[in-house]
Amino acid sequence: MALSLIIAIALGVSSSASVSSALAVWGIWAIVAGIPQLITAIRNRKAGGQVAQMFSGGISVLAGTSFILQGLKGEASMSGAAGYATLGAIFFLISAIRLSVKLRKVNA
Repeated sequence: MALSLIIAIALGVSSSASVSSALAVWGIWAIVAGIPQLITAIRNRKAGGQVAQMFSGGISVLAGTSFILQGLKGEASMSGAAGYATLGAIFFLISAIRLSVKLRKVNA
């Protein structure tokens, strides 16, 4: 939570400087959030419903790297970040549905 707060502040500051710097900060956040998500999903894969989280974590790392590179090059397009956020939401929804179905079967 503290890290997300720091990133939110950094995004606010960087977005007032330039879109490129905000994109680079967004990339840092994507990598920092994606690595533990990927590791946790791999560790918990036997629980079920983790494949979507593995994809999401891996994509976060790759997309974050891409965002940082774009920001450092001065490319000012946040459209990729919107697509990344949408895809992440879809993966989380799929994972939540799969896990809730599994829990219903276990508790039935």
